[in-house]
Amino acid sequence: MQRMSIGEFARRSGLSPKALRLYDELDLLPPAIVDEDSGYRYYTESQLVRAQLIAALRQLDVSLAEIKLIVSLEPAAAAARIAERWDSFEVQHAARRDLARYLIDRMQGKRPVMYEVATREIPERTVLCRKSNVEGTDGAWAFGKEFIAILRGHDLPRTDGRAGAVYSIYWGEVNDDSDGPVEWCRPVPAAQAEQLAIKVPELTLRTEPAHREAFVRLGQGAQTDPAQWQLISQSLRGWAEEHRVQPIELGARITYLADATVPESETKGPDCDFAIPIG
Repeated sequence: MQRMSIGEFARRSGLSPKALRLYDELDLLPPAIVDEDSGYRYYTESQLVRAQLIAALRQLDVSLAEIKLIVSLEPAAAAARIAERWDSFEVQHAARRDLARYLIDRMQGKRPVMYEVATREIPERTVLCRKSNVEGTDGAWAFGKEFIAILRGHDLPRTDGRAGAVYSIYWGEVNDDSDGPVEWCRPVPAAQAEQLAIKVPELTLRTEPAHREAFVRLGQGAQTDPAQWQLISQSLRGWAEEHRVQPIELGARITYLADATVPESETKGPDCDFAIPIG
């Protein structure tokens, strides 16, 4: 087995010695041999394929955690995972392009129309909630999964219709600079609310007053990206300004309601919409 120094392996793989040391620490690409006396790292020819795959995936802005998963898979599964990630990147790119176009049009005094906005009346609701500051988009998703896990651990009665659907409120921006907070809410029947709050101590009980909402329906299985959420928020606020109505809170809401007429095994995700309360 012919071995290469870290310098030679760096040259042949296109990865810097600094990157190779990091990937060793992460157990992503450990050297084949480490000299016990000198601590020198040595690599083999057979490791070049993995190294070049890692380098290529980094050029696609795939995270190191995701790369570690991909390189552990069989080739067919790894290819499927890369295809899935690329689809996600294309959604992100399209969302950012649309947001940029919207902002350019507004700055040039044009009236951009990106989404069809409708309104609805939301009755007073008693809701069980959990609110937290989150770290970036991944933190927001993790917090949502945590909330859903709590709900699945309890058989809570449902309220009919969209007013009874689970929803989340983004009280502030969620990105690398801002941590929300985000609040997840589950409406429950008012008559049983106090008992349910005792049953689920992880959640907080509150009453939300009746209000009117402007909303955009995204539809079932819609692929969304934070840039698209920002675009929808901008569209809703632009609509409110044009119709001379005032948002009564800055928090944007996403309501999730699976279509009960479709078997759960066949759904592509929840039927959801994006809304802001208005006066």
